[in-house]
Amino acid sequence: PSRETVERIRKQYPVGCRVELLRMEDVQAPPIGAKGTVTGVDDAGSIMVAWDNGSGLNVVFGEDEIKKL
Repeated sequence: PSRETVERIRKQYPVGCRVELLRMEDVQAPPIGAKGTVTGVDDAGSIMVAWDNGSGLNVVFGEDEIKKL
């Protein structure tokens, strides 16, 4: 994604905000409905989340779906 898109994602999902998982196509994904806390957004636009179940799997830009709580 462009630099502008990454900055938009960072503003939409600031560090410390809470999110809920809606869709993730990964065998190691937390269950749908899992909640977590955003720890950052990397330069590829992936949202880094500390999931409440202990997982640290990132939300991949354009692939996975979360909603802000």
